[in-house]
Amino acid sequence: MGVGGRTRARSRFGLRAGGAAVAAFGALAGSLAGASGAAARDGAGLPYSQVEQVAHGVTYGQFTVAGGKGAVTGYLLTVDLSDPRVRVDLLTPGAVAERAPVSRLADTAQAVAAVNGDFFNITDEHPGVTPTGSSDGPEIAGGRALKAAVPDAQRFGPAMPPGGTTRDVLGVGADRRARLDRLTLAGDLRTRQGSHPLGGFNQYALPEGGIGAYTAGWGTVSRERAVCGSDTSRAAACATDTYEVTVRRGRVTAVSDAPGQGAIAPGSTVLVGREAGADALRALRVGDRADVSERLVPAASRVPYAFAVGGFTVLRDGAPLPGLDATTAAVRTAAGFGARGRTLYLLALDGTAAADPGLTVAEVADVMRRAGADDAVNLDGGGSTTLVTRGPGQAAATVRNNPSGVAERPVANAVGVFSTGR
Repeated sequence: MGVGGRTRARSRFGLRAGGAAVAAFGALAGSLAGASGAAARDGAGLPYSQVEQVAHGVTYGQFTVAGGKGAVTGYLLTVDLSDPRVRVDLLTPGAVAERAPVSRLADTAQAVAAVNGDFFNITDEHPGVTPTGSSDGPEIAGGRALKAAVPDAQRFGPAMPPGGTTRDVLGVGADRRARLDRLTLAGDLRTRQGSHPLGGFNQYALPEGGIGAYTAGWGTVSRERAVCGSDTSRAAACATDTYEVTVRRGRVTAVSDAPGQGAIAPGSTVLVGREAGADALRALRVGDRADVSERLVPAASRVPYAFAVGGFTVLRDGAPLPGLDATTAAVRTAAGFGARGRTLYLLALDGTAAADPGLTVAEVADVMRRAGADDAVNLDGGGSTTLVTRGPGQAAATVRNNPSGVAERPVANAVGVFSTGR
């Protein structure tokens, strides 16, 4: 829906709705502000001017805070993961190397709310190479790993705080608790000549000398970007020593001197190698035995993840991380959790730059703490920042913030919220 739809929604649920609505707003805002230990400890919370129950266990609030560059409007979804009617999952366009607006992702999946997710390969420094639209970090949707993280030097987005990596995620486990974690690719190619570790899985950039595995989940976009850049520079030249092998049912079925494009048949795996990785693949012939395996290994949790999205940590155990950018204000998106992982918070800022100058990463960490989060990550911002809701009886999602572009930007993924029994 357009800006007109957002304006109607705000006036309908705003403070002008009358005394009964104001009283209800006050009670619900108080409940929101005290929803977690962090806000209760500080007695802070956020100054909500509007609060709305979207669905069972899902609340939407609007607020204004003072940033270093001026007043900023924010929008917050509070999600009760302890409610059995509520769940969270990663929304994708259907392929790793594909993009779609958040509202379309929410409508397709019938989510009641969503915010945009991870940073992604939106442009490219390599002439003639097609941007893939694929995200920086790992993706898990419906309990299934979709991709692994690109090398740190190849990521898009602002500088991470010290110690951060593209492998960092916010996820929700099968136990319905949110966590911060780090997902590392564990996989290999086994042939008669020996075993070779995988350096990538459905990701737009491979480490130097690496081998990457690509499945039908990648999509149809060219895999050429995978061999561009280096371990120290995203803009470094594309490798000229490359090789590609297709494996199906444990046998090599095709080989090529360069990365290809187009759909990958279900059940097939395309292996792309650069430098030493290309040399290893070049030893294979059509008909040779080859077995490929890949999985994402969590650093902290033994509970399988139902959902995970990449983002860099800004808040841990109720305290902002050292080294966060406290200078550059921008439109931002963030996700965090409190109540020992039982309450999820999804934040988006307004994108009307003339009126809302944005917040620094350090300020976003503080807003998430005030909202009630003990731990939080920064997600993609700028023109990607989008928060949508779909209330009872609504056929389509409503965009609640004002995106900074003329329209919603297509994004690689989104955090979707679902609620049954509405």
